[in-house]
Amino acid sequence: MSADANCIFCKIVAGQIPSRKVFEDEDLFAFHDIAPWAPVHFLIIPKLHIPSMAQVGEEHARLLGKIMTLAPQLALEQGCRPYPEGGFRIVTNTGAEGGQEVHHLHVHVMGGPRPWLKG
Repeated sequence: MSADANCIFCKIVAGQIPSRKVFEDEDLFAFHDIAPWAPVHFLIIPKLHIPSMAQVGEEHARLLGKIMTLAPQLALEQGCRPYPEGGFRIVTNTGAEGGQEVHHLHVHVMGGPRPWLKG
């Protein structure tokens, strides 16, 4: 897998920086957000270093599909109530104007009783 030695998320995947892991397989890593906006707030990231959604190509379709099918499963496991009364939000920020702070593709999964800190 390609990694960026200066990327904080690549360092988390490599075990160089501790995290509260939610899930890991050969392609993906999920962990709790260090500054949660909601009662349930975790990130799903590819192990492959992709800077943002702006760099996603057709070759990443399977990986993105895997993220989107994993998100509902992990949301329930982490404490989100089932649809339709419960639910969760999936957010991907892209670029400076999109609010992206870490330049490694990541999906925020947020849920739980409202009101949330933000959003």
